[in-house]
Amino acid sequence: MHDEAQVPHVITLGTAGGPRWWKNQEGEPRFGISTAVVVGDRWYLVDCGQGAGRQANAAGLKMADLAGVFITHMHSDHTVDLPSMLLFGAFELKDSPRGVIPIVGPGDRGKLPPLSPRATSVPQPIAPHSPTPGVSGLVNGILGAYATDCNDRIFDSLAKSPADQFAPMEIEIPAALGFDPDSNVCPDMEPIVVFQDDLVSVSAVLVSHHPTAPAFAFRFDTAQGSVTISGDTAPCDNLIRLARETDLLLHEAINLDILAAQYSDATMLQATMDHHRRAHTTAIQAGTIATQAGVRHLALHHLVPTYSPPEAWLQARRSFTGRLSVPDDLDIIPFGTIATGDGLQSVDQQPVNA
Repeated sequence: MHDEAQVPHVITLGTAGGPRWWKNQEGEPRFGISTAVVVGDRWYLVDCGQGAGRQANAAGLKMADLAGVFITHMHSDHTVDLPSMLLFGAFELKDSPRGVIPIVGPGDRGKLPPLSPRATSVPQPIAPHSPTPGVSGLVNGILGAYATDCNDRIFDSLAKSPADQFAPMEIEIPAALGFDPDSNVCPDMEPIVVFQDDLVSVSAVLVSHHPTAPAFAFRFDTAQGSVTISGDTAPCDNLIRLARETDLLLHEAINLDILAAQYSDATMLQATMDHHRRAHTTAIQAGTIATQAGVRHLALHHLVPTYSPPEAWLQARRSFTGRLSVPDDLDIIPFGTIATGDGLQSVDQQPVNA
């Protein structure tokens, strides 16, 4: 076993997708989608699903070593634990020498999404004055909602302000792409660098998660290897381009047949399944993407629904012949190469449970 402190790896803090409290086939909980990318003495958090902070603590990850937070898109199952990271994390960071932690993600959508053609009336939007905020609006809104708590601790306990410890950074989409949140959510593009430090370079592309836009996938390149995280998306060329020859691809997977059976409201079933079919990826499709991109190791996460039988996810083998994993919460998956006395050696990437 390689020394995990020296090998870049991901920890699947949570592997469930969707705005629910999920359980697996055995009735055990799966936490919300959240992934730690661990490189050297630092870790980087991709998405803040339900329980992300608790799971990071369980994995032995220290807030003082957190070097960045990356949000793929603004759905609640990817952001719901950001308040705990901001508010509880502030106490863990009081003696941190690392400085301000960036929160990198989408900007404001700019307008409400189109109304479903199955609608029979026009609903009233939440927060009509600002109905589609990006990460800056989200962070500011969280801190505003918790202002009583924050100010009690800042003024009475002399705690550091979360506003001084975290800095939202919205990804700027090149104007020449012709991005439109309604009609062109995933224009062809080359990856753009959205973050760099001395250990990682993080690139992003727009992905197809209509009507949620902008939505991004991220790739972390290190001196030893790379990992690409799809976010939520239908199959798209941008993701294949981003994941080209990556050591590890973490890709979402949905089981449409079993998912449809959990809805009792016929209208909601039809509208929701319309969304799932155009905005998500089946296991077979994820395998095809991995094959087209020349990926070394495919791991399926953001499993929907999580209680699907294992064979539903293993259908990816029909389209992908490389290493395949279906990780549980808190699994560790190394990627890339390590330095040995004989040069560079590939990290042993045995399938986790596939």
